[in-house]
Amino acid sequence: MSQYNYDAVLFVSFGGPEKREDVIPFLENVLRGRNVPRERMLAVAEHYYHFDGVSPINAQTRELIDAVNADLAELGIDIPVYWGNRNWQPMLPDTMQQMADDGIKNAIAFFVSGYSSYSGCRQYRENVIAAQGIVGEQAPHIDKIRAFYNHPDFITANVARIQAAINSLPENNQNDFRIAFTAHSIPDSLAENCDYVLQLSETCRLICSELDIPVNRWRLVYQSRSGRPQDPWLEPDILDHIGELHSQKVDAIVIAPIGFLSDHIEVLFDLDEEAADKCDELEISMSRASTVGTHPDFVRCLSKLILERLKDDVEKESIGRFGPNWDVCPEGCCPAPVRPPIK
Repeated sequence: MSQYNYDAVLFVSFGGPEKREDVIPFLENVLRGRNVPRERMLAVAEHYYHFDGVSPINAQTRELIDAVNADLAELGIDIPVYWGNRNWQPMLPDTMQQMADDGIKNAIAFFVSGYSSYSGCRQYRENVIAAQGIVGEQAPHIDKIRAFYNHPDFITANVARIQAAINSLPENNQNDFRIAFTAHSIPDSLAENCDYVLQLSETCRLICSELDIPVNRWRLVYQSRSGRPQDPWLEPDILDHIGELHSQKVDAIVIAPIGFLSDHIEVLFDLDEEAADKCDELEISMSRASTVGTHPDFVRCLSKLILERLKDDVEKESIGRFGPNWDVCPEGCCPAPVRPPIK
């Protein structure tokens, strides 16, 4: 049981632009301090302009917060839920100030990521600490919710999404297809110092066990690579994998973005546009599974993760090989990247 009596929940998300004029300032926030050429930033901006500058991530975060609020109420839990972003409105320091003004002393933070990595965990912790520093002594104490890659309700929600995608394949392909699980690629140097790949692989294994999909019919691949071309990142890329499947005479694929919790721009552009075009070109039937989003089992997963921190008699649920992840990150886990100087 924590020594703290929590009086709020804080959702911490990546954030995204909600109109065209937001796009460049948003990307400048994302890339601040990183050695990414401006030409690359402008190329990424075109992904957002393709959707009129609107990323769905903020709207989807609002929907998830509303769903979790309703589920907590159903469970008899009355606790305020706040929301702050890393890169766009509502910005985390502003939210932290609002929490302080409201008299919040101790909060549980849900980082909108299911896996351990620098960008999915430690960087959010750094964002929280920075926001607390801006607010000062009145800032609330914040503890994070554990990684939930092997929570049974998270797995069940993904199974339902992927089964729906399988069912949407042409009837003659529904017993003969491959699954490509996708996650955001990260530099090899970061992956070597965290459990990101291990946890993703376990999520894939647990889902396929439930779906009775043999190991030779699924693979974990990556998408949305950025950064310098000379730096090694996790591979294979989803587009390369589709080409490989074509060379193996595979004619149906389900793409399941299990590394993401909502259908935001990277999912929409990299999968629904680029991957879909690649499959069309190679005459491969493709069905893209939805992310967990506001699936009731995922919403209940989050409610349970909150409850296990509020009450000392709530079991920490997990399935598979590794048991529940830690509540308090070990010192030195998921270390920050060592970036070359900006010239």
